[in-house]
Amino acid sequence: MRIALRVIGFGLAAILLIAAGIAGWSWWEFTRPGPLTAPRTVVIERGTGTLDLAYKLQDAGVLRNAFLFTAAARLREQQARLKAGEYAFPAGIAAIDVQDMLARGETVVRHLTIPEGLTAAEAVRRVSDAEGLTGEPATVPEGSLLPETYRYSWGDSRPELLRRMQRAMQDAVAKAWAARSPETPLRSTGELVVLASIIERETAIPEERARIAAVFVNRLRAGMKLQSDPTVAYAVTKGETRLARPLSRADLALDDPFNTYQREGLPPGPIALPGVASLMAAARPADSGDLYFVADGTGRHAFSRTLEEHNRNVARWRRAQQERGAPQPPPAPAEGNTPGAGAP
Repeated sequence: MRIALRVIGFGLAAILLIAAGIAGWSWWEFTRPGPLTAPRTVVIERGTGTLDLAYKLQDAGVLRNAFLFTAAARLREQQARLKAGEYAFPAGIAAIDVQDMLARGETVVRHLTIPEGLTAAEAVRRVSDAEGLTGEPATVPEGSLLPETYRYSWGDSRPELLRRMQRAMQDAVAKAWAARSPETPLRSTGELVVLASIIERETAIPEERARIAAVFVNRLRAGMKLQSDPTVAYAVTKGETRLARPLSRADLALDDPFNTYQREGLPPGPIALPGVASLMAAARPADSGDLYFVADGTGRHAFSRTLEEHNRNVARWRRAQQERGAPQPPPAPAEGNTPGAGAP
């Protein structure tokens, strides 16, 4: 009996020793640096089971042992916490750190920039082309998206990203409208966005925005046509593309609600996506009596209060264009801007 008990005791001790050895080895294997020799990005799709996930990481060279990773996830109660997404794993990352990274959902943060002055159609195309997003984007109203850099993760929804852009624009418009000048002739936030979109397409120079806003506000008050080149370009292209040529006489004579050479007041809608700076410029124009502006050949504009002074600025601009060998635009109506005052 004693011999039998001793044999059983030695057997249990051996089993415990082996189990301890296996546990020690497993922990060492789970926590030691992994096999990855260079950083690698791996996408884990939604609905992937723990074992399939582990084998995908093993095939990608991130893990040595998919079964050990799965067993550890069960023991650590991590299975339900492992999240899908795009992960950037550094070289040598240990299996335990891979598991914790997935449990925390530390996915790659991607960025999509929508520059100021794009049309809504151009912005939607950028969202459509963005890698890693899902779903088909819907058509959105012109001027309804805020130009900005947006963060997203692999698998995020295109429609939801567009809704984020729309909410951002609504917030920006509300802030600009709340800060508007008491003397503004603008009657609604819609008109604010329309004017801001014209300002956005007229200049990329930050310090010019408020002064260009003043020109258009002064013209609205005086009952003058705005005569903005970018509105004519929008009338020609309907906002789908950029006009890749100078405006022509036929363009300026186009019978279209967006042609501010032919129609009085603001156009019926925005012509682009204005940024925060242009929204604020439209809300609070500069204190200026200017009624005219024209490109000065340096990327900036020359401003004037009288038609005589404006005509002199136009003549200087035409001479600069001739010296550069640039094509000459058609003459503008006497009361307004000259083609070239803004970027079509």
